[in-house]
Amino acid sequence: MSQTVSLDAVEAPVVQRSDVIVVGGGPAGVSAAVAAARTGASVTLLERYAALGGLASGGMVLVLDDMINGNEITVTGIVDEYVERMAKLGLAVYPPAEDRYSSPEMWAKWGRWGAFDFHSHTNPKPICYAVAFDPDGWKRVSNDLVRENGINLRLHSWFSRPVVQDGAVKGVVCETKSGPQAVMGDVVIDTTGDIDVASRAGAPYTQDSYLVTLVFRLGGVDTAAAERFEQENPREARAINRKIKRMLGGAWELWWLKTPIPGVVWCNCPHMTGFDGTDPVSLTEAEFEARARIGAVLDHIKAELPGFGNAYLLDVAEQMGVRQTRLLQGEYVVTKDDVTSRRHFADSVARGRDYYTPYRALLPRGVDQLLVAGRHYSATPEAQRMSREIPPCMAMGQAAGIAAATAVEQGVLVRDVDPAVIQRRMREQGADPGDVPSENATVDQPEEAVA
Repeated sequence: MSQTVSLDAVEAPVVQRSDVIVVGGGPAGVSAAVAAARTGASVTLLERYAALGGLASGGMVLVLDDMINGNEITVTGIVDEYVERMAKLGLAVYPPAEDRYSSPEMWAKWGRWGAFDFHSHTNPKPICYAVAFDPDGWKRVSNDLVRENGINLRLHSWFSRPVVQDGAVKGVVCETKSGPQAVMGDVVIDTTGDIDVASRAGAPYTQDSYLVTLVFRLGGVDTAAAERFEQENPREARAINRKIKRMLGGAWELWWLKTPIPGVVWCNCPHMTGFDGTDPVSLTEAEFEARARIGAVLDHIKAELPGFGNAYLLDVAEQMGVRQTRLLQGEYVVTKDDVTSRRHFADSVARGRDYYTPYRALLPRGVDQLLVAGRHYSATPEAQRMSREIPPCMAMGQAAGIAAATAVEQGVLVRDVDPAVIQRRMREQGADPGDVPSENATVDQPEEAVA
C-alpha cells in the first residue's frame, strides 16, 4: 500500500510578469521565446539547467538533420541563424550544395560528419544538407539570441506546477534555491519535452517509450587515420565496428561521427530500451547502465580500432537523451500515415523533412492559453518517432511563439488565432510554415482541411 503526504498550499512570490512564458530552454523553447519577442511580446524563458540548449547542448545531439525533401531545404528560420552564427565561430560544418549527391567519393568526404540522408535506401547514402556542430557553440548562440531579443531568462528554475484559473493557464510555479517562485503571464508555451506543464494542467495525453541514449565524446582521435583504415580495409573495419556496437548494446549504423573540433568525435550511443524518461528511479538506472557500457568498451576501442589508440573519454552528456515519454493528445493527433503520406494541412504552421505540422497539433484540449512545441507535440507514438528531430521541433517552437504573441496582441485565445496569420509571420521571420505544399505532398480537400 503506497503512502502519501499532504502538504499545505504553496505560497510562491510572483517574481516576474510577462506576456508570454516559455517553460524549457531547449531548441524549441529558445525558438519560441525569440519568435514571440520578435512579434512584439514580453517574454520570460524558464530553464531548469545551468545552460540553454537542451538535447542540442546538454544532451550533445550534435547533428541537425531531417531538414530536406529531396533537394529542397524545408526547415528554415531560427535554425538558420544558429547554423550561420556557429559557422562564423568555426563550430558548425556542413557540405556545400555541390557535394550533396551520392557517390563513394562524397561518402568518404562527408559520411563521418553525419551529413547524409539516413532515410535513403541507396548505397552509399546521398550526402545532403545536415549540420555537425559543437555543443558549447550552441550554448553561446542561444545566450546571444536571448540577450539580443530582450528575453527575461531565468536559469536554475525547475517547473513545479501550473497556475490554472477558470480553465486557462495564468502562469507557472518553479522550484529554485530561493524556494518556490511564480511567473505570471497571458500565454504559456510548454517546451519541456515531456509536456510537464500541459499534463499537470489537465490536458489529455498518452505515454509511451522509445530508446534512451547517454551520448559521449572521445578526444585524441586521429580521424584521418580512422577513415583511411575504413576506406582501405572495409571488411575488417565493419567487423571491428560490429563488435564495438555489440559491446555498447545498441547504436546507429555509424557509432562515431566527426565534430568541428579536431580530434574530437561524438558517439550517439549506447542505445537502451526499457527505461522511463519520467521516472527518476528508471532514469538513475539508465545513467548507471550507460556509463557501465561506455567504460567497458573504451579499452577495446583503443586497442582494436586504428586511429583511436590515443583516445580518451572527453565527456559524457549532462542530459540523458530521452526520445519519447508523454505525448499531447491535442485538437489534432498526427498519425503515422500523415507523416508517411506527407499529408498537407490547411493550418500547417511548421515543416519537417517532408511532413507538415498543423497548428491544431500544438493546441491542448480542455485548457486555454497554453501551447506546446517540441517532441511532445500531439502525435501518435509511431508518428512521433518519425518526426521528433531538433530542426522540426525548432520550427514548431517558432510557430508557437508567433501564435502566443499574436494572441496577446489581438486579445484572443491562442486557439482562436488564425493560422494564416501565423503562416504569414513565420515567413516574415524567414521560416517555412508549410503553407505551400511540395510536389510530393498529399493535399487535403477543402472540406477535410478543418475536420
